[in-house]
Amino acid sequence: MNYISTIKLAAILGALTVAIGAFGAHGLAATLEQFGRTATFETAVKYQFYHTLGIFLIGLLQAKLPHAKLLDTAVYAFLAGIIIFSGSLYLLSTTGTNWLGAITPFGGVAFIAGWILVFLAAKPLAKG
Repeated sequence: MNYISTIKLAAILGALTVAIGAFGAHGLAATLEQFGRTATFETAVKYQFYHTLGIFLIGLLQAKLPHAKLLDTAVYAFLAGIIIFSGSLYLLSTTGTNWLGAITPFGGVAFIAGWILVFLAAKPLAKG
């Protein structure tokens, strides 16, 4: 994945995150209150946004380190984390299906793996 594709992905995810957050705050307020999951939904939006920003920053790193394939893998890990972590929390919040909470930690692991990959990929920066 080149840096332009990564930045475009971040832009799409950023727009989607804002739309989901706004829809949750306005269109889903009654449903979230019904299941007592407003804070859970907000957590999903926050983590999606944090990792969307992470993807954007990786795009900037990819411009400087075009051969760092670990950065590509970090993008995919963050994307998997968004889908699994935030996605499961969105579904849990809007359906009240509590077993979905068992899936959420796998998304958290993907986020952690992504950050570790960014750390490892940045090693060439230390060499100048």
